[in-house]
Amino acid sequence: MSTRRRYWLMKTEPDTFSIDDLQRVGTEPWNGVRNFQARNHIRAMQPGDGVLFYHSSCAVPGIAGLATVASAPYPDPTQFDPKSEYHDPKSTHEAPRWSLVEVAFDRKFADVIPLETIKAHADALGEDFALVRRGNRLSVLPVSAAQWKTLLKLEPRA
Repeated sequence: MSTRRRYWLMKTEPDTFSIDDLQRVGTEPWNGVRNFQARNHIRAMQPGDGVLFYHSSCAVPGIAGLATVASAPYPDPTQFDPKSEYHDPKSTHEAPRWSLVEVAFDRKFADVIPLETIKAHADALGEDFALVRRGNRLSVLPVSAAQWKTLLKLEPRA
């Protein structure tokens, strides 16, 4: 029995880790998520799922490229490291609170799909598209197959 491919939008600040960084390293653990709802999305991911790589907190926030979930979820080791900014003293190896997946680079867009362009197509994306909902600040969001297709049609061409 095969599972269907799912899609996600994962936010990062490009000053911390950008699509260029992912292209350079190829595959990277997506660590440091410390929101329970975003963590639950990570725990639902499977290898082969599609990722919209989103740059946030920058001059032009938006989708910068595509990636693929490259591993099953596993405990985020930074939660156990007292020297890490992501350390969680309530987390134990027996009952880890936080998970991560590894993300592999697919491709960088010629230009970012700006948030403003995405908002201009909110009707086509549907009211369940969390990125354009007011007050949503999650770093990991589910994306339906229809939303994925709509967003890819917005990709700027070189």
